[in-house]
Amino acid sequence: MNNFKYIRVLNNKKIRYLSKEYKDKLYIVFLHGFMSSIEGEKPQTILKFAKKNKLGFLALEYSGHGKSSGKFTKGNITQWSKEVETVIKKIVKKNKFILVGSSMGAWLSLNQFKYFKNQIKGFLGIGSAPEFLENLMWKKFSKKMKNRTIKKGIYNLKHGNYEYPITYQLIKDGRKNKILNKKIKSNIKVTMIHGSKDKVVPTSYSRKVLKLFTKANKKLVIIKNGDHSLSSKQGLKRILLELNKITSNIV
Repeated sequence: MNNFKYIRVLNNKKIRYLSKEYKDKLYIVFLHGFMSSIEGEKPQTILKFAKKNKLGFLALEYSGHGKSSGKFTKGNITQWSKEVETVIKKIVKKNKFILVGSSMGAWLSLNQFKYFKNQIKGFLGIGSAPEFLENLMWKKFSKKMKNRTIKKGIYNLKHGNYEYPITYQLIKDGRKNKILNKKIKSNIKVTMIHGSKDKVVPTSYSRKVLKLFTKANKKLVIIKNGDHSLSSKQGLKRILLELNKITSNIV
């Protein structure tokens, strides 16, 4: 079993993380999705890949996620992005790193470019979902749902077997974190992987992310019959293949 660790960040929050630390190595930083954790197949598989290739690794759970402290309903994109920045500074330090963002994790990844422009040497997005709160949730809410969210400050959104407590402050904060209108001039490798059968986030979102990078070596990979999580054997195999292509060319 992996040894999960805890680190104290802003306002004394305890953030749970997984890491493999080296002094002068390239790191892979994995950022999970909305209401997810670091116990899933993707972070565990990528950690094994990092160990095998003697690369540094970091995956963390934002406040209100997994076993990190804090209430999910108190969190938002600004806060989670800041927590990611803080933990990267404490664990990865001055090392170069590659971001791997799954779903909402891709949005948080894009927010890191303003803090670590020169340290980020590659970006791999998996079912990327920047600005999903407004475009894929709020815009699809009925008038009744919107009114209830504004009045009560929260709406419990049922989706499949899950229930997501969507707060109005989360929606409003999402609007302050618009990223799809910003250009990123980093000269790095950027690969977006998306399942053709993703019912949560359309493949067009991965295309939108690629458009942000004006100088990058860009690539879009659509996995036939792949779902949103891409945690199947086929999905994980392709993720590692593309990750290997990004890491192997970085000195």
